[in-house]
Amino acid sequence: MSKKFIFIFLILIIIVGGILRLWQLGQIPPSPDWDEVALGYDGYSLIQTGRDEYGKFLPVVLRSFDDYKPALYAYLTIPTILTFGLNVFAVRFPSAIFGILSIIAVSFLIRELFERYKHRDILSLLSAFLFAISPWSIQFSRVGFESNVGVAFNIFTALFFLKGLKKPWLLSVAAFFAGLNLYVYQSEKVFTPILAIMLIIIFRKELFSKAKKYLLLAFVIGVIVVLPMVIYTATDKSSLLRVKGTSIFSYQTELLKRDIQKLEQDIQNNDRLGLILDNRRVVYAKTIIDGYLSHFNLNWLFITGDISRHHAPNMGILYLFEFPFILLGIYYLLFGDFSKKTKFLIFGWFLLAPLPASITTGVPHAVRTLNFLPTWQIFAALGIISSIVFVRRFKFLKILAVLYLLFALLNIFYYLNQYFVQLSYYDSADWQYGYKQAVDEAKSLEGKYKEIVVSDDQPMDKSYMFFLFYLKYPPADYQKIGETSSGGFASHHSFGKYTFRPINWNKDSLEKDILFIGTPKEIPAGVNTIKTIYNLDGKEAIKIVGT
Repeated sequence: MSKKFIFIFLILIIIVGGILRLWQLGQIPPSPDWDEVALGYDGYSLIQTGRDEYGKFLPVVLRSFDDYKPALYAYLTIPTILTFGLNVFAVRFPSAIFGILSIIAVSFLIRELFERYKHRDILSLLSAFLFAISPWSIQFSRVGFESNVGVAFNIFTALFFLKGLKKPWLLSVAAFFAGLNLYVYQSEKVFTPILAIMLIIIFRKELFSKAKKYLLLAFVIGVIVVLPMVIYTATDKSSLLRVKGTSIFSYQTELLKRDIQKLEQDIQNNDRLGLILDNRRVVYAKTIIDGYLSHFNLNWLFITGDISRHHAPNMGILYLFEFPFILLGIYYLLFGDFSKKTKFLIFGWFLLAPLPASITTGVPHAVRTLNFLPTWQIFAALGIISSIVFVRRFKFLKILAVLYLLFALLNIFYYLNQYFVQLSYYDSADWQYGYKQAVDEAKSLEGKYKEIVVSDDQPMDKSYMFFLFYLKYPPADYQKIGETSSGGFASHHSFGKYTFRPINWNKDSLEKDILFIGTPKEIPAGVNTIKTIYNLDGKEAIKIVGT
């Protein structure tokens, strides 16, 4: 295939991927979730003051909801907020851009990995195309989720490392992206070092044959980039709170409570086998293995997905039509005439991607295992090419191939309908819909009331951040009270006229000149409401009443 046609096809793929990631980006999904508004407001705060919402100067980690997010994504929102203002589109735009850049990087990565493969050009384009239309990639390219940037940086790291084996100065670029990825998302703190070590081990002969000045430069750049994160992690105890809160090893989890109860029963019953099997080390090992294997659950991958914010309604995170091609691709790569180093890297990437998530609760988890990408698409592309080669030998199979192509197109269009049309209707509640309308109403009524009380009870927990975001509340003013009024998950919040706490209507209805914004369960039916905000499926979401 000529370079001209490769370029044209790649441009078309980028256009398709760009449209799928940018079209109605601020409207679909129908509302930002709490992490998006938190990252957006911290980006806005950094622009205004150089500090996060708690007054921390140029933080490497954001305290946020006491989940201590790596801060890079908030910094990435700075240019888009400056350009578009503080809004949903501006917060999501960096993720969409890195989703598009990943499509390009996948194409070039395949060309490096399969340099001697006779169908290299087709494989690179097909892998890029499957990545461009991937439900998993689109889902997280269209929201301000840091993990999508992490995927891009992993691909950049591998790409520039392989190119650096030919042009050694590019090894420094690979080291830069690998180091920077530690500031993106929690999973990258585990997976990216593993990926870097894997690249070094697999390609050690080629790497260490390069001039030492290039290796030393890459090492120094990597150390300089990661040093602030290392210092922060070593000196700030709170840096590990998120890990403790989600880890299966945490005393906070139900796992350990169940383990202790079982051990007590085993001691009472003198059950020696039970004492062995219910030993916490055995329980942890089984839980880790179960968590790891859960990410290869076909039902999760192709049919159900996990929570609603991680997939389109009635869809998994991979296309159903890809399943046989993935199996064929795995077989083809495993036994085909490919470089052993290519095999080790792709299978290593594939098998190690679930490790960070396997030691956490709530598995399988699509965000924490987004690092799977682009391995599924590579397998599927290899399977499609091997199938085409086989089908061309037998004319009678061409009819089946056409029918399967129709099924694949139906699967793709079904997904597009589910995501771009049905998601807003079915999942608006899960996307915390209604806050913008509530804030707009509160702003219009603000002068009539001495206080505005907003519920922070589920499902309106963390409501304060939506109000900070949509009100564009001055960060300098909030920082003055942030340390005392904000305590992440533990505390209620307040600023200006706004107080965020659960609403007890029997008691609160006796107060005068207060505007209440709460859930339908907090504000009884029959109360004269100023406004009721509905989810897009017609169910009540938020009620606004005054006293």
